[in-house]
Amino acid sequence: MSKFSTFDFSGKKALIRVDFNVPIKEGKITDDTRIKAALPTIKKVLNDGGSVILMSHWGRPIKDMAKKPELTKADFSLSRIVAHLSELLGTEVQFAEDCLGQDATAKANALQAGQVLLLENVRYYKEEEQGDAGFAEQLSKYGEVYVNDAFGTAHRAHASTAVIAQYFQPEQKMFGLLMEAEVTAAQKVLSQSDKPFTAIIGGAKVSDKILIIENLLEKATDIIIGGGMAYTFYKAMGGNIGNSLCEEDRLEMANALLETAKAKGVNIHLPVDSIIADKFAPDAATKEADNVSIESGWMGLDIGPKAVADFKNIVSNSKTILWNGPMGVFEMEAFQKGTKAIAEAVVEATEKGAFSLVGGGDSVAAVNKFGFADKVSYVSTGGGALLEFFEGKVLPGIAAIQ
Repeated sequence: MSKFSTFDFSGKKALIRVDFNVPIKEGKITDDTRIKAALPTIKKVLNDGGSVILMSHWGRPIKDMAKKPELTKADFSLSRIVAHLSELLGTEVQFAEDCLGQDATAKANALQAGQVLLLENVRYYKEEEQGDAGFAEQLSKYGEVYVNDAFGTAHRAHASTAVIAQYFQPEQKMFGLLMEAEVTAAQKVLSQSDKPFTAIIGGAKVSDKILIIENLLEKATDIIIGGGMAYTFYKAMGGNIGNSLCEEDRLEMANALLETAKAKGVNIHLPVDSIIADKFAPDAATKEADNVSIESGWMGLDIGPKAVADFKNIVSNSKTILWNGPMGVFEMEAFQKGTKAIAEAVVEATEKGAFSLVGGGDSVAAVNKFGFADKVSYVSTGGGALLEFFEGKVLPGIAAIQ
């Protein structure tokens, strides 16, 4: 059993770092996945007879207000989340209009068992992102127990995500249920994977995924490469890729990766064909083309039918699957077939007993869009954090607790 699950929060004030950095448009939350993911942790404390003080950030207020003078703190306020959080928890959530100061201190001190207080955006203070110890110590005074349930910010050495942990005794600091599940799923893939282990890596740029691919060459049996970055590999191998996306300064690196994979006995699978378009638009003219001979004026925007068949075959025989990044511009209907087909293949493999982890903003958006989120083993809430975990980096938010 986990430390959090067995801990008795009765009569205790739990200071919980959550990730409520959710998309908000015109004052309305458009996707509450991250809020819902934190509910089991909050409810466990309340059900035990404890009280909860929540800390989170939202956006980058200091940086964005410096760039756009028309923005104010109100545009970054967590007050916009209070009503929805109260509804989801079934209890009134109190709000402190600052994360520091008399109001926050008085409200935290007055909290009774079963009550919840949300502090205002910790990033109103530059000390948060600077990892300032004094700022972290002030925050630490609100609670007797520190719980980190914000996997999405675990890769940041910020005051409320990492530095604060030093002000709590080992038995008084722990991961929440979401953080535990994220770490367990990621470690299962990275350290305890059953073979064949297939990593599906998509996205626009090789440069964004170079570190994860290099680290996976030590773990995976197969690496499928899709999305815009596939064309850099084809150009490196001497193919004609027309107007497809290409990082000219990464051609040598692409060839070096293929050589390293060969030396390590890892199969790198590139899409043999594409759905190509005469412009980057939903109403573009489209046709199929092999990726070594895309004509000038045309660009690849999705994997083609042969690549779909190849990739589905590889995925269906896998025992462990990591999916990070789409196969094409799936936001446009004309170029979503490849990503959807891969999603279906991952679901089928999962049904046959494979362990599948989907992470990284766009692949998560894809499984949600196609209605497959509950049909894979685990969908991660952490984009950058998950990427850095698979790059082999130490995440400060995890290290501070462990």
